[in-house]
Amino acid sequence: MSSITTSAIETPARRSVERTCDDLALVVLAAVALIAGLTFRDYGLGWDDYTHAEYADLLLRMYGSGFKDAGALSFANLYMYGGGFDMTAALLHKIIPLELFETRRLLGAVVGVIGLAVTWRLGRRIGGPIAGLATLLLLALCPIFYGHMFMNPKDAPFAVAMVVLMMGLVRLAEEYPRPSPRTVLIVGIGAGLSIGSRILGGLALVYALIGFMPLFIEEVRVEGGREALHRFAHVVYVLLPGLVLGYLIMGLIWPWSIIEFDNPFRALTYFSHFFEKPWKEMFDGALVSVPDMPWSYLPTLFALQLPEVLLALLIGGGVGTFVVLPRKDVPARRKTILLMLTLAATLPIAIAIVKRPALYNGIRHFIFVIPPMTVLAGVSFGWIMNWLGNNRRNWQPAVLAVFIFGLLLPLGEMIRLHPYQYTHFNHIAGTVRAADDRYMLDYWGLALKQASDGLREQLDERQEVPPQGRKWKVAVCGPQRPAQVALGPDFTIGWDSHAADFAMTLGEFYCKGLTAPVMVEIKRDDVVFARVYDIRGRSISSLLSIPAP
Repeated sequence: MSSITTSAIETPARRSVERTCDDLALVVLAAVALIAGLTFRDYGLGWDDYTHAEYADLLLRMYGSGFKDAGALSFANLYMYGGGFDMTAALLHKIIPLELFETRRLLGAVVGVIGLAVTWRLGRRIGGPIAGLATLLLLALCPIFYGHMFMNPKDAPFAVAMVVLMMGLVRLAEEYPRPSPRTVLIVGIGAGLSIGSRILGGLALVYALIGFMPLFIEEVRVEGGREALHRFAHVVYVLLPGLVLGYLIMGLIWPWSIIEFDNPFRALTYFSHFFEKPWKEMFDGALVSVPDMPWSYLPTLFALQLPEVLLALLIGGGVGTFVVLPRKDVPARRKTILLMLTLAATLPIAIAIVKRPALYNGIRHFIFVIPPMTVLAGVSFGWIMNWLGNNRRNWQPAVLAVFIFGLLLPLGEMIRLHPYQYTHFNHIAGTVRAADDRYMLDYWGLALKQASDGLREQLDERQEVPPQGRKWKVAVCGPQRPAQVALGPDFTIGWDSHAADFAMTLGEFYCKGLTAPVMVEIKRDDVVFARVYDIRGRSISSLLSIPAP
């Protein structure tokens, strides 16, 4: 994984490849943006959407009152997260003709496309135009990332902020010890947005401290210890304006973090322990309490949910990083960049394996490692293609065909699962069809939107109206607020199934399969994501298959 040098693109043919890759990348970005613009309304609400919208209102009210209304600083536990995405969505809702939650979905798509663009540029910067295009394709066709960018208000924006910060750190390594003002600005913005979104953004400091060791060791060897320390101090001094800017950005989107100086550390302590009443989730066919998930939780789910081509190239990229670290012919800057990138892709997972925190909702809390994973994989693919070009040119078409085939596998699954791409399981797992009985799929409860739309359509087709003097009553096994928003004002929702007209249930293990006429069934790949039952005249004691926690 040595650097792809400029000499590799000196010929006209190589320059043509560079232009072609960049043009294709722009086409991919435009296509994703177009598809997202046409489909963002398809994505339903999750468990947290309504609460995040309330948090945004409280934050805007606080700023509008000159900090006199401080309700946002003690709201649920969201005050320990940044509210930048939520505030932006609330403000955008005031100026565009969309419903609030449609606006949130559209903004999620916009942030996701920005993340794709930054990740592409990062992959291109590290590995060249082929690596950049491969990185973009791997991320755009990663169903977990693509699905979450529409409806995850915390983890997806945080992932984008972290890749912006990684871009700044890579530029810093390239320009060390004289970072340009643009690099200082990118580092500051990335640090402010990432830490202001989630305190886990502080992990980037670990990436930098460990990652810069090869470069610092080289500085000591060439310039001497005193001069190396002087250069390091100069870099820190030059970065100060950017770090001040980052602190201000963090305070703007996460005001609680600067009310008291040590509040970010309090948040870190708070989230290092499980902070809710424990419940059980399905993992590997067994119900496990979330504080007791095995160390294999994250490695297993990453192995079964990421596309196969991404996994293969990621392993190659990680191995390649450790191969080049001891090599004397590889520049120290290159080693630093690859080491930081590898740490960004793997260190959070390694820490979770060792520390064993409460783990739940699949890998959604670790979405931020996927962009650096795709960069590492893209750089690996770029190196393979360039090596073949110099040594086995006739093999390039075959390798390219395998790569394209690897991309078509998740693409087919994304089309089949739409709009539930985030539930994807790869062919190693047997797709969602085989994973349904062993793992959680629609843990956000997005399918209640389509189930609600289907119920309204059924009632309209049958020309049925609610009993005199009341609304339709729907018992819901799943997130209540999203169901209410999706159903609208003509329905009353709740858990009580005794007096309900209809029962709406997710296809997850905790919801019963009822013996009643099925009015609506939402399925993907032969897997039931949600059902609506007609339970009028029936006695249904509970919708839950297990006791409530």
